[in-house]
Amino acid sequence: MKKKISYNKLWKLLIDNNMYRKDLQELAEISAASIAKLGKGGNITTDVLLKICEALDYNLEDIIETIDD
Repeated sequence: MKKKISYNKLWKLLIDNNMYRKDLQELAEISAASIAKLGKGGNITTDVLLKICEALDYNLEDIIETIDD
């Protein structure tokens, strides 16, 4: 069975912290294109993921998970 990355944990954290995707973009200093890719469940570089982790003070396992496709 094929696996894929899910960013649902990230979206839940944003909701819990009363943040919008635009807030995340500005805080983590990432592009609108990266936010769009995240929204579509697309592939993102580890550099972008690490920027998000640093900006929100979370670890990778707090914002992403692997799920069955």
